Amino acid sequence: MNSYEDFLKSKLSKVEKLGRDPMLVHPMLYPFQSDIVNWAVRLGRAAVFADCGMGKTLIQLEWARNFAERVLIVAPIAVAEQTVREGLKIDLKVTRVYESSDCVGDGIWITNYERIHKFVGMPLDAIVLDESSILKSVDGKTRTMLLNDFSDVPYRLCCTATPAPNDITELANHAEFLGVMSRVEMLATWFVHDESHGAGWRLKGWAADAMFAWMAEWSVFVRKPSDLGYEDGLFELPELKIVDEMVECEYVPDGMLFAATIGGIGTRAKVRRSTMEARIERAQTVIASKPGEQWLIWCGLNDESAAIAKALGASAVEVCGADSEEHKIERERKWRMGEVQIMVSKPSIFGFGLNFQHCHNMMFLGIGDSYEQYYQAIRRCWRFGQKEAVDVRIVVSDVEGQISNNVKRKEHEANRMSDAVVSAMKAKQMEVVRGISVMKSEYQTDDRDGGNWKMMLGDCCERIKEIPDASMGLSVFSPPFASLYTYSAMDRDMGNSKDYSEFFIHFDYLIPELMRVTMPGRRCAVHVQQVAMKKSVDGVIGWKDFRADTVAAFVKNGWVYDGEVVIDKDPQAQAIRTKSKQLMFVQKNRDAAWLRPAMADYILCFRHPKENEEPVKPGDDVSNEDWILWARPIWYGIRESETLQASEARNEKDEKHICPLQLGTIERCVRLWSNVGDTVFSPFAGIGSEGYVALKHNRKFVGIELKPGYFNVACKNLNSALAQHDLFKTGTDDAE
Repeated sequence: MNSYEDFLKSKLSKVEKLGRDPMLVHPMLYPFQSDIVNWAVRLGRAAVFADCGMGKTLIQLEWARNFAERVLIVAPIAVAEQTVREGLKIDLKVTRVYESSDCVGDGIWITNYERIHKFVGMPLDAIVLDESSILKSVDGKTRTMLLNDFSDVPYRLCCTATPAPNDITELANHAEFLGVMSRVEMLATWFVHDESHGAGWRLKGWAADAMFAWMAEWSVFVRKPSDLGYEDGLFELPELKIVDEMVECEYVPDGMLFAATIGGIGTRAKVRRSTMEARIERAQTVIASKPGEQWLIWCGLNDESAAIAKALGASAVEVCGADSEEHKIERERKWRMGEVQIMVSKPSIFGFGLNFQHCHNMMFLGIGDSYEQYYQAIRRCWRFGQKEAVDVRIVVSDVEGQISNNVKRKEHEANRMSDAVVSAMKAKQMEVVRGISVMKSEYQTDDRDGGNWKMMLGDCCERIKEIPDASMGLSVFSPPFASLYTYSAMDRDMGNSKDYSEFFIHFDYLIPELMRVTMPGRRCAVHVQQVAMKKSVDGVIGWKDFRADTVAAFVKNGWVYDGEVVIDKDPQAQAIRTKSKQLMFVQKNRDAAWLRPAMADYILCFRHPKENEEPVKPGDDVSNEDWILWARPIWYGIRESETLQASEARNEKDEKHICPLQLGTIERCVRLWSNVGDTVFSPFAGIGSEGYVALKHNRKFVGIELKPGYFNVACKNLNSALAQHDLFKTGTDDAE
């Protein structure tokens, strides 16, 4: 078995480095860009989430240079020509291609997403997805093709502006395309199914830090150089001015006296068309106020695009979705080169990836609900390298103002979340990308002693080594049941195992130590439940036999398994708590083949294999009548509500309320299998339930707990038990 330290390192979500040693980066790149290139080349498969104007094109081209045998770059239509021009700046030839037969010999080629099906099956060494966030907006067929038909390309790079931090689809698509983690695996690891959220999934409370650390292994998330610890220097954005240009709406829905709300899609289109003439008139007035200056006008409807282009005459070019690639590229070129003053188009055509720093005036002739389209469209002009303040005008009717306000609300929320993501990832990505370690360990240790009890804060697999041999008369505990990110984010938390088998590998570092500290012939009583399988995670609804696997783990490590107790459970209470359809009356009436019994608790009985040198003699503490009841294979009468108060120990990030072991269960174990004066041990002490019972029954207690919040509450509970029991107040051994 590896050392425990090596095992903990292996638990970290390490992403395998599949790349190569990088070449010397072109001197045109800034130091932070060079660092990103070198990191991505060594990794081989990476994502660069860098804000607009941070040089993603140069980064991806330098990355492609390192894998230049046969490299395909996939980009939005108009971005391809721009990428070819950027390649010339760093002495790199990039060739525009339209189908696989255009790719002769070795080279770096670029095509657009609409043509990617023409390259399926082509032998490639590397592929770059430029503006890779398009994965969530392209049609399902194209997305599936990219995820399935290009998964055998050895080296892969995704580049896009900083993605929406809460967009699970976008994150999953990137991780799956890069071969880092499948969508199902990602959801099982970091998320919990929750229908109250729009996507049906939400991030587990304790998973955030761990997930961001995982993301930092395969992606870099930067909005400015300081996010990697550099000075921002020239990367300061100019002023951005956004002004709503309101026009009155004369549209009145049927049956209404006036238009109070914008309504659904159909009503929105009617409102937009009814105000089109007024909005175009306002647009012309605004443009005329800045004579000779260039403008970029974004439209949502074909009619308004054609109408504004007609109204502006020869000073404008219109680019439509139905235009040919050549037509789109040529008209964009004429505007970019200053041959015409105004370009009219849609965000879906030119809203991604293009550098329009030459223009600082922008207009939305109406606006939709998509914050991402709005953000990306603005960033075509408002980006690093822009020398002027950017003037954005949103021409909408007074009724459509609520849409504008909604987009601005989304913008505020996205900025807040982006700040949080950068803050969470900064230290880890500085370590991964630059090799600068600024991470702080969250692991803590402490000791507290109450005379007849001792609590040890820390990792039970390590701290148990401080306990003397053969010093514990009985161990009673409940392990964490392989439940990811339920109560903490630490890799030392045994529950935080990426799969079922890893949990038992971790458990194996504790089980032999339990035998070492246990008196010969004495017992270890382990409380377990079966582990439920979920359709969304495991592909099937069922159970994993956690009970049997725990028995196998103890037997493998030399313990004698010689009994178990089933603890009766109320099926109705369990149905209310778990919402399992297999316990519901409605399922009984629909299809009883799905029904199953309630999930019982078990106490598994393990005995140290050597002879007991100090026989356990319960005497009057366990009467014959008690023994007759407790010798039954099922324990009845255990009150599920009879536990220590756990609310004080709960954290807002806890995925489940901490469920202390019932005091009645612990009491039967302590009274049956230990002597008065023995020391009872729990390596997962939680809020101190086992110790509380042990002290009240004239035993001593040693507990280990990893989480500081639970440790502190456990110490209070143990002091409370002493305060209620005069015998142990003085800390003497009178009970022996």
